[in-house]
Amino acid sequence: MDDEVLVGVFGAPHGVRGEMRLKSYMQEPMSIASYGALHDSAGREFILAAARPLKDDLLVVRVKGVADRDAAQKLTNVQLYLSREKLPPPDDDEYYCRDLIGLRAETGEGQLLGTIADVLNYGAGDILEVAPPAGDTLLFPFTRAVVPRVDLAAGKVIVAPPLIIDNESPPEPERPET
Repeated sequence: MDDEVLVGVFGAPHGVRGEMRLKSYMQEPMSIASYGALHDSAGREFILAAARPLKDDLLVVRVKGVADRDAAQKLTNVQLYLSREKLPPPDDDEYYCRDLIGLRAETGEGQLLGTIADVLNYGAGDILEVAPPAGDTLLFPFTRAVVPRVDLAAGKVIVAPPLIIDNESPPEPERPET
């Protein structure tokens, strides 16, 4: 699936007639309905018969062959893919998340932090999950301040880790003498 790009995921059913929610990962969320058949990791095809915006990147869709709530429920959390050749090439300073996975994460001084294992997004922006050579997974916000350079040709990203905050209690404020 190296040439496949994750473009969305089915959510919960919406009503009783087979409609369901779809979280679109496309820059223009509604454009997901214009690419024809989508497929899951097992190769099953899904044709969106209708789509309408719900809010932000969330749509309500009707899928060909899904006629009731039970059938829609069975598709909850199914990830949807498109072949990269069907998608436009990313602009400068844009990347398909798939292209970042597997890249080396290094500091500006060349210290290896690990390898990008995943690109996560819980709603507040993209996060790079970095698997270090040893130890716990590292998480970095995928912002220009923390990741100032992505070099796909060299297979690496430069990371400027944010300052680490000690778990110590802050010092007591000085009290003015009275």
